[in-house]
Amino acid sequence: MSVLTQAQTTAADVASGPGKGTRILRAFRATPFTYATLTVVSALLSVPLVFVVSIALSSDETVNANTFTVLPHEFHWENFVRVFGTDLPMGRFLLNSVLISVGAVVGQVLSSGLVGYAFARLRAPGKNVLFMVVIATMMIPAQITMIPQFLLFKELGWVNTFLPLIVPNFFSNAFNVFLVRQFVSRLSSDIDEAAMVDGLGFFAVYWRIMLPMLWPILIAIGIFTLTHAWGDFMGPLIYLNDESKMPLSLGVQYITSTSQALQAPPWNSVMVGSILLTVPMIAVYYFGQRYLYEMDISGGSAGVK
Repeated sequence: MSVLTQAQTTAADVASGPGKGTRILRAFRATPFTYATLTVVSALLSVPLVFVVSIALSSDETVNANTFTVLPHEFHWENFVRVFGTDLPMGRFLLNSVLISVGAVVGQVLSSGLVGYAFARLRAPGKNVLFMVVIATMMIPAQITMIPQFLLFKELGWVNTFLPLIVPNFFSNAFNVFLVRQFVSRLSSDIDEAAMVDGLGFFAVYWRIMLPMLWPILIAIGIFTLTHAWGDFMGPLIYLNDESKMPLSLGVQYITSTSQALQAPPWNSVMVGSILLTVPMIAVYYFGQRYLYEMDISGGSAGVK
């Protein structure tokens, strides 16, 4: 009876209009001042990127004289072609980055989706304790496990191969598992139960029913993993010794070592390599931003829209 009275009182307050104890959500409307502020802030944040492009388009004379300008006054587009004609195999560096990044993304997407779904749906003794242990691993700094991991991969004979950079991703990541678990836990379990009544097993339910609904969160995980793997510098520096196996993140650093003693590094070529590292990530975030919005782990409804 009290619940009914409270509901009637609330309905009466809403019908009578805004008053004491009521909250009105008003839509934000952008003004010309808002757009002007966003334009100014965006211009300021774009200055480093514009400076990188200006240096990349500079001539060798400008590099030797160290007379760079923020806004480009030279347009030597041939620098983007000439960088592949240096003594360093830049084309090979770029291909290695693609191979490592794609392998890492595939591993994280496959493992994180399956492990996160298992933590959300399987019923097993100690499941919550095990999940807390997995989450606790996020508090361990990567520097602590760096040496044990190197010794392990050395015993396996994986040093100077792509395996240490790709295989660990097939064992998931604590943060990605948490994202998938939270996403799945917001979905109705009636979907799984109805599929199991029809005769589907655990893996069949995941592959045929849940996986299509998990695409937003899995694509978001793929974007996060690709960003890390594409720009990773420490991992390849530790495990890769052969120049032909190094990714572009190391290749850009190696361009600076091609300069002779007491001579300025070819900063135009270095900035061209930096642009090659940056542009793919900008494109990935541009085309994948809708999935980042749809991820919405608080509501968990992105997969059923």
